[in-house]
Amino acid sequence: MTRTLPLSRPDISEDDIAAVVQVLRTPHLSLGPRVPEFEAAICRYTGARYASAVNSGTAALHLVVRALGIGEGDEVITSPFSFVASANCMLFERAKPVFADIDPVTLNIDPAAIEAAITPKTKAILPVHVFGVPADMPAILEIASRHGIPVIEDSCEALGATLNGRACGTMGIAGTYAFYPNKQMTTGEGGIVVTDDPELDALVKSMRNQGRGTSGAWLQHERLGFNYRLADINCALGISQLARLDEFLAARRYVADLYARHLGGFEEIQLPVYSRPHAEVSWFVYVIRLKSATREARDAFLQHLRSQGVACSNYFSPIHLQPYFREMGYEPGDFPVTEAVADTTVALPFYNRLSEADIKYVASVVGDALYGIGQAAARPVYRSVL
Repeated sequence: MTRTLPLSRPDISEDDIAAVVQVLRTPHLSLGPRVPEFEAAICRYTGARYASAVNSGTAALHLVVRALGIGEGDEVITSPFSFVASANCMLFERAKPVFADIDPVTLNIDPAAIEAAITPKTKAILPVHVFGVPADMPAILEIASRHGIPVIEDSCEALGATLNGRACGTMGIAGTYAFYPNKQMTTGEGGIVVTDDPELDALVKSMRNQGRGTSGAWLQHERLGFNYRLADINCALGISQLARLDEFLAARRYVADLYARHLGGFEEIQLPVYSRPHAEVSWFVYVIRLKSATREARDAFLQHLRSQGVACSNYFSPIHLQPYFREMGYEPGDFPVTEAVADTTVALPFYNRLSEADIKYVASVVGDALYGIGQAAARPVYRSVL
């Protein structure tokens, strides 16, 4: 029997609903007490000294770039294999994202490629902890220190990930997290900036609230700012969700374990990175790769899964090949590792309460898709472990 499985699904409890309703019964729907409560809770969880809640991970990245004074003519080195916001945040300030290719195993930015991309115009390095897998921060921080360049961590997919006992997002000058409903925890929409730098924190807090100063006086604006505030309703949900985050992370590890068990028999599939030395992966999505498929074969694979009720997607499309980046002069072949990886990725349904029966169903549909693709390319039939 065909099932219908979404790509992601938030884990909302009655306590979460009650927390939101409680705010709705107060006059403080925004600029109220839940915002600093949520920020304090994130600080306790991550070990950061300061946190500023905003309305998206994109806003969080933008505010850090702006707070560091990065602007027109400046360059920021980042990954082309990411959600587009990690590059857009530079464009908002008329700075130039400079891409560096990725490691083919972890899918994170390659430190050697960062080193090669540094110029006198480089004002920051922005690594992304892709899919919740920690980037090679010791190597990145060493390069940054040697060149006197700050590091902005895009940890929007990596809340709960650690490296050498430190939370991803707390190793650079600032880090960002995001809370869209497909993330490890959600506030509906939302994001947050964490930092140990009090001046950067004060700038972010001012700019997220229309440039108001530390007094918060109404209609008094010290600088150009934005309406990037996060409402108390969202923060109440965030406080409730954060209390269960370790439970969520354990559930997602269990789902990843089940996928590895039921997909491990397919030789055509490369499973995602399961562990890193001295690192704890925070499972954001479950992305497999088809080892020898062309992009067209991968797309046919995706179409078969969808026809059987299994939501799926390629993850990610290279940023430098997005239409407006192509207008900047980027071309196919510029970042060959990113492009080769992107042509073969398949994100499968992944969320806390995905059952083993559902995963078995996904594995059976994957087996059917591989058999069809294998036939078309005169490849051997791959055996399922089911």
